[in-house]
Amino acid sequence: MSTITEPARNKEALRRFHAAVSSGDEETLSRTIDEVVHPDVRIGTPLPIETKGTQALKEVLTVLHRAFPDLHVEIEDVIAEGDRVVARNTVTGTHRGEYMGVPPTGRSVTYKEVIIARFADGRIAETWAVVDVMSVMRQLGAFPGPGA
Repeated sequence: MSTITEPARNKEALRRFHAAVSSGDEETLSRTIDEVVHPDVRIGTPLPIETKGTQALKEVLTVLHRAFPDLHVEIEDVIAEGDRVVARNTVTGTHRGEYMGVPPTGRSVTYKEVIIARFADGRIAETWAVVDVMSVMRQLGAFPGPGA
């Protein structure tokens, strides 16, 4: 009999997902998504794509990895209760490919994000994310910084 609680299992699944994102290995990421994310995952964050489910998640992460091949997610906090897990992360990467219309700059970026995931049957069934895209765009020189 397992003594691992549902929230603990869910936290570990989200950690596996973030580790796969940071791995830079497209095959590992795709396999991990297939294992820990429900195929019909509902992504609550508006995305500029038509695809849905795990395919949308894979598409978004492919775009991010093309722009930031060394993308790394550092989990700062993880809180779980019931079927929800919240992670506060710091994300870093080097801008080596086009991102949101900005050609590669070679600049390093650091930004914050908060991810909320709802789990069903041990898999991520729904996500909501708050990502500091404005900070990324400022660091890439696309927008002037505060006081400019």
